[in-house]
Amino acid sequence: MLDSGDIGPGQNRTTTVERGSFSIARCTCGWSGPARRARALARDDAADHATSRHSRSGTSDSSNSSDE
Repeated sequence: MLDSGDIGPGQNRTTTVERGSFSIARCTCGWSGPARRARALARDDAADHATSRHSRSGTSDSSNSSDE
């Protein structure tokens, strides 16, 4: 599992998890990305989510759906 490092209170963490031959990006806010065969794509999904949903402005989206 790959994670986004140490977090403080009120911050979200993204990780990638393996499900068989697929990798899935997940966030502590409840978001999860699509299943990917390439780990790099799952990591990119996590990074995109972290920058677009959890910006430094303090806004976050607690949606449980994946970005399509």
